[in-house]
Order: sequence, then C-alpha cells, then structure tokens
Amino acid sequence: MNIKKWLDSNAESLNGKTVVITGSTGGLGKEICKILASLGADLVLVDRSLQKSSAHRDSLVSLFPDIKVTLLTADMEDIESVKIACEILKTTTFDYLILNAGAYSIPRIKTDMGYDNVFQINFVSQYYMARALAPAIKARGGRIITVGSIAHNYSVIDKNDIDFSTRRKSNLVYGNSKRYLMCAMYKLSNDTGVDISVVHPGITFTNITAHYPPLIFAVIKHPMKVIFMPARKACLSVIKGVFDTCEKYEWIGPRIFDVWGLPKKTKLKTISEDEFFFISSVCDTLF
Repeated sequence: MNIKKWLDSNAESLNGKTVVITGSTGGLGKEICKILASLGADLVLVDRSLQKSSAHRDSLVSLFPDIKVTLLTADMEDIESVKIACEILKTTTFDYLILNAGAYSIPRIKTDMGYDNVFQINFVSQYYMARALAPAIKARGGRIITVGSIAHNYSVIDKNDIDFSTRRKSNLVYGNSKRYLMCAMYKLSNDTGVDISVVHPGITFTNITAHYPPLIFAVIKHPMKVIFMPARKACLSVIKGVFDTCEKYEWIGPRIFDVWGLPKKTKLKTISEDEFFFISSVCDTLF
C-alpha cells in the first residue's frame, strides 16, 4: 500500500484550514497529525497532558516548519474541563473536528456526571464537544470526523445499564461506548445539518492494543505488528473522513473484513433502528 500514492488520489490541500483533534498524542493521533500537516493544515491539539502535547507539537514543527500548532488542555473524564475547552474553541476559527480520544482498559471509576469513566471519555464528553461546536463547523462548511470502532460489534445496548458500569470485560465496555458515540453522530447530523464522517481504523498497533498483561504483551506484540496495519496506514480511514461525508449508518474503514486494506465507505448493518432511537433519547437527556 503506497500511502503517498493514495493521498495524491484521495486527499486535497488543506492550506488555510485548521483541524481540531482530540487524543492527538496517541499512536493513531500522532500519525493523523503528521498526514494533516503534510497536507498543509494547521492543528489544535486537545489533550489532557500538556507535557505530551508540547512534545508532540515540537516534533510536528521540526518536520513541518510552517505549521501552526495550538495546544488546548482538556480531560475527557472531566466534563467541566471539556466545557471550558469548548468555550475557548468557540472564540477561534477552525474547519474540522476529529474526535479521536479513546480509553480502553483503564481503572474504572464513576465521573462527576455519574457515568462510568470509559463511557464518559469515549462518548459523553466527545458528544458534548461535537454538539457544542457543530454550529461553527457547519458555518465554515467543515466536518466532524468521529473515530468509531469495530468493537461496537461486541455488545448490544442494555437499556438498564447504559454505560455498562456492571460489566467488567474491557471489550464490551469499550464497544458499548463506541456504539453510543457513532449513533450520536448520526443523530447530530440529522438534528443540525452538520456534515459528519464516522470512521474506524480496523485493528492497529497503538496504546489501546497494548492493554494486555506485560508477559502476554511481550509475546504477542511482534506478531500483532506483522498481522495488523501500522497506525500510519490505519489512519487513512480518518483522513478519508476529512474529505468524505457519511450519511446515516455509513462508515469508512479498511475494506477487507474491516481490518486490512485501503479505506472504503460501506453501510453499517449492526445497529438497529430501536438502538438508534434509544441512544438518541439518551443524548437528549445528557446535558
């Protein structure tokens, strides 16, 4: 897979455009930023660690001296932090919002809003950002790009346990939160008319896949690097989402079994109308 050749055929110049991205310091986020910078975009990095985002900015500037990189600190586990970040973003000019932050296997706690923290990070806070910033993005003719996951297949919603706080398996908890986020974006587009793309990288070797116990991870990490696409190739689904709008129940991801290959837009067949309407009703009561 020739990444440069693919970009030449599927991407356009982003000179004069600004992209806001959450979770920019992770394995996938860093590669997304590098490609966006190579296309001429300026970046706003939204991360909880100022130290990590500062180091990431320095790395980007060393590669792309003309880029403008702005840092904005926000912790997706803390809704007040997210609200402050959104108020700051409302005073700036930007074109695209990439919701890339994610948490998989982390210590589980209840947030101030009363939700499981994985659900808060992956869905609640990022949906708040999207909803708060949708009017500005629509006015600029931009787009919201949301990183979903094939893990949404692992679980079906539970109307009596919406955040899966009673579950212990990380894949179920993570998958449920991504299912909510993806449906919320289809709803947001329907409600506001803002363009959205729901994308997924398949399976790639990033911090999220490094959640296994150390001894097990030491054994499986090398085969994983061979079997699954590296983050630089996996992130092409996100880049395609910058230039391509998804309608309801469409998403963009690797074309071969949702795991390998160049990105392709396909129809989701894993979310029922009943689930969509229930998740929509939850979105209406969040804030």
